Amino acid sequence: MLRQLSLHITKLTLAAAVLLTVVSLVGCNQPTQLEQVQQSGTLKILTRNTPTTYYEDADGPTGFEYELASLFADHLGVKLEIDSTHDIQGIYQSLENGDAQLAAAGLEINLDRIGDFYYSQSYMDVQPIVIYNRKEKKPKSVEDLIGKQTAVIAGTNNAHLLRKLQLTYPKLSWKETSDLEATDLIRMVHDKELDFAIVNSNELGINQAYYSRVKEAFALDSKHKLAWVLPNRSDNTLYNATRDFFDQIESDGTLSQIRDRYYGHKEELNYVGVQLFLRHIRNRLPKYEKHFKASAKKYDIDWRLLAAVGYQESHWRPLATSPTGVRGIMMLTLNTASDMRVTNRLDAKQSIYGGARYLTKLIRRMPEQILEPDRTWMALASYNVGYGHLEDARKITQHMKKDPNKWIDVREHLPLLQKRNWYRYTKHGFARGEEPVHYVQNIRQYYDILSWYDSRLQQIAQNQPSEETIQEAVSFSIVPPVL
Repeated sequence: MLRQLSLHITKLTLAAAVLLTVVSLVGCNQPTQLEQVQQSGTLKILTRNTPTTYYEDADGPTGFEYELASLFADHLGVKLEIDSTHDIQGIYQSLENGDAQLAAAGLEINLDRIGDFYYSQSYMDVQPIVIYNRKEKKPKSVEDLIGKQTAVIAGTNNAHLLRKLQLTYPKLSWKETSDLEATDLIRMVHDKELDFAIVNSNELGINQAYYSRVKEAFALDSKHKLAWVLPNRSDNTLYNATRDFFDQIESDGTLSQIRDRYYGHKEELNYVGVQLFLRHIRNRLPKYEKHFKASAKKYDIDWRLLAAVGYQESHWRPLATSPTGVRGIMMLTLNTASDMRVTNRLDAKQSIYGGARYLTKLIRRMPEQILEPDRTWMALASYNVGYGHLEDARKITQHMKKDPNKWIDVREHLPLLQKRNWYRYTKHGFARGEEPVHYVQNIRQYYDILSWYDSRLQQIAQNQPSEETIQEAVSFSIVPPVL
């Protein structure tokens, strides 16, 4: 009997061991998180619908975070699926619930959340700043915020920062909202609906041209680091893939290129220049807009880019003439006008068509290894300084071990054409190399403002509500002073 019982126990033990082995083997064969993404063919991300992250323009989805996430999806060989319906708190909750693989939403690394989430390596440093309306008195310290209408986006490091400051300044009070984004707060300060707001420097930088009465007052803290956020799982294969991805785009210059595309031209125009441009959009542009649109369509370029060039050249003045003899809205030289079959440079229509044809010619002339948008930026520089000088700058760039096919590198070396110890070794000699740098940067800024203005007009034409008409839906919570 005991022997039978012993044999029975042995069989049970062996069966249990086999079962554990099978379970273990099955567990080993379970696909990793990264493999699951690749097998499904889709990477689902959470983001926010803001100018600094993800939005739709006339050409489709765009935005700094969208470009990064699209590249990462390509890196993994999968399609990108986007969910932009959540606020910041909702993003973290959805990650915990497993509703997406990661968040690419312009989120700061939050030390209080590190135990619950993974953060990728940082891809941008941002400065928390206090903004004010330049028509009002500038605040100089946190004490100047006391008793004023100050707002911040709920769930951000800046909201947390204000709570820390309240320990030192117990009378400090402010408003928080999850219904708005930084762009809304910037607009509200611009329109004097708020006295102050706390936003990040990149958020002000990408919006300031459109809300030019808003200005930075002072920095509120040391820089914060932006990063992607992933759920904290024992399987960290997807997290490791993000690290490999950022290492790659950091080392090959792609990350710098994308940063430059969105933020590299945001500090060229001053307040007076923006106000003048907006006034000329309303008063001058309507006279010539049909010519910009028709010629841009003919030569397959963006009419707003062409109009931005025209404004940079002449402020849309058809009779403009420079001391060097260039004339008209597009400021064509006599030789260029002749080549473009322009018989009267002072005729607005002829000048615009000639400028469109010439710009298209320059874009096509760029070496095929120069890709967009660098191709357009270099063609614009060539429009200003000449193709030969641009080529000299590209050769200097290559000599300096930088990429001659990237505008961000070429613009760094264009000013060297003003220095004799550099230009004497070039084919085309001296050039005012700083001019094309500012020229391109200004045109990029004008183009951004025109695109924003055009989208606002389309909203009105389609009877879509703008941000000014949705105030009743906004909910602020008041953080009272500590009494």
